[in-house]
Amino acid sequence: MSEQTKRSGAASMLELATFYVGEAQCGIDILKIQEINKQTEVTGVPQSPDYVVGVLNLRGRIVTVIDLGLKTGLSPITQDKDNRNIIVDSMGEHIGLLVDRISDVMSADPSHVEPPPANLGGIEGSYFEGVVKTEAGLIGVLDIERVLAEG
Repeated sequence: MSEQTKRSGAASMLELATFYVGEAQCGIDILKIQEINKQTEVTGVPQSPDYVVGVLNLRGRIVTVIDLGLKTGLSPITQDKDNRNIIVDSMGEHIGLLVDRISDVMSADPSHVEPPPANLGGIEGSYFEGVVKTEAGLIGVLDIERVLAEG
């Protein structure tokens, strides 16, 4: 196999940053993530939806932080030292997705991503682009635009 073939094969792999919302393991295409950081001080926003934790100042940029557990219909994220904010860019705005804990970055062949079930780990299936089977179980690939678009 030529070096060019190897490179193009590797480029076609889907890289997922995986994390937990409760017991549900989810993933987001790593190309959609700006950064992952520890929970920092968040300022509450009056009259915001229940899933909006607040806003934070990230190097001079205001980031809205949402509780991904509440937003997807699961239980609220339990605030502890393992929490992380996954910062994504959605429609020109930086959004922080508060998750219980971060797992690994994994590669998946896009042809092995299966259609999402109606419900995965308690999260409505419409929030997923698909699922990836691993030895440890299923990883739901979140459609982050759909999660953030629905009020």
